[in-house]
Amino acid sequence: MSDNQDLILVNANVSITVETLQAIVANAKKKAGKDERGIYRVDTADAVSDMITQFLLEKDFEGYVMGE
Repeated sequence: MSDNQDLILVNANVSITVETLQAIVANAKKKAGKDERGIYRVDTADAVSDMITQFLLEKDFEGYVMGE
């Protein structure tokens, strides 16, 4: 995320494909790794939120909504 911007959390319903969600879950599990019992300890909802937030920041969503 961006360290130099003030961000607020907005809860929204977003439609994504099943394949997209599967890829997010797979990438989150790979990044988190397994614990000592072989269990993945990752909140996939947080992973979805983080990825969408990163995408919106990188693609200048603010500029888009401002009409730039």
